[in-house]
Amino acid sequence: MTEKKDFRDPKKKETEKLVHKLVEAIDEHPDKVNNYYDLGSLLTRLNDYQQAEELFMKALGIFEAKDDKDAMNLLNYGLGNLYYEIGKVNEAIKLYNKIDDPKLKADSYLMLAQSYMKKGQYKQAVAYGLTALELRPDDPEINQVIGDSLLALGEFKQAKAYYDAILKYHPGRADTQFNRGIVAMVLGEPYKDYLAQAKQLNPNYYHKSEQRLNDIEKTLQATQKKD
Repeated sequence: MTEKKDFRDPKKKETEKLVHKLVEAIDEHPDKVNNYYDLGSLLTRLNDYQQAEELFMKALGIFEAKDDKDAMNLLNYGLGNLYYEIGKVNEAIKLYNKIDDPKLKADSYLMLAQSYMKKGQYKQAVAYGLTALELRPDDPEINQVIGDSLLALGEFKQAKAYYDAILKYHPGRADTQFNRGIVAMVLGEPYKDYLAQAKQLNPNYYHKSEQRLNDIEKTLQATQKKD
């Protein structure tokens, strides 16, 4: 009798193993919050949103009963990330606002900034981004959300400073290079090198964002004609 071969995707098999391992860890140590958080976050990344939500809610019930504030902070953060991912931004904001653990404060302020960006409320996004930046001044993600929000508000010179702060240490970010190119274009500075870098680093991102570039070019040309 020949042995049955497993033709499943090796990556998928590894993921299934990891899920199984985390489920076992919860069974063995039901009092350890990190096991619930890690599994819920993994299920979120796998787009298994219903199971992730059920797990986070169940875990919150367990640790609320114990009045374990640290555990509740971590689980609220995980559930907030799930809601952010599926577009329930208002629910995510409520959860991020509940977090008072100093270790999670910078992350929750960053997620609040990104949530308000998603809602198109850029001034609030800048405010939360600046609060996060006070706690973690060199974080490229925080600088990016502030830069992107300022760009959306038309505050190009201010946005430039945040993009430059990122590119000094993280030149390999396509989104930063691309948006810095847009800022340079609007400010009448040399911009083609930034865009070329973005295209080289992430061609898919560049092509997806190209329409924005064309729109800005048209707007600038129309403005120059009027002048």
